[in-house]
Amino acid sequence: MSEDKDIIDVTPVGESGDKDAESLKTIGWISYGLHFVVALAAVLPGTQVGLGLLLIALIIDLVKQSDAEGTWQATHFSWRIRSVIWAGVLYVVTLPLWFVFVVPGMIAWIVVSIWFLYRIIKGALWMKDSRPMPS
Repeated sequence: MSEDKDIIDVTPVGESGDKDAESLKTIGWISYGLHFVVALAAVLPGTQVGLGLLLIALIIDLVKQSDAEGTWQATHFSWRIRSVIWAGVLYVVTLPLWFVFVVPGMIAWIVVSIWFLYRIIKGALWMKDSRPMPS
């Protein structure tokens, strides 16, 4: 009888959870990759890839965000969504500068684009280390 108490259950715990986590991480990498292409193109003159890739990445994040709920990866979905929303707001707010003076409008959009690129790179680096993003 005492031997039965010493038996250790060696059933792998969370195999499906590990697969889900890896799947979410793959989706995160795809999203960060799309965001990175858009952000880099926004910084480099003459290389606009269009709003389409950004919208695809945003839709992916919005659809898959609930799958990541309760995990460290949920912070990355929120980080990417907030980055897109804030960049969009900042582009709209600085749009009138283009009509008043072209150079200030260009400078403002370059600053917003660099900020967006920074957020995407920071998020990707933190995801590489499996770290949650700060709130």
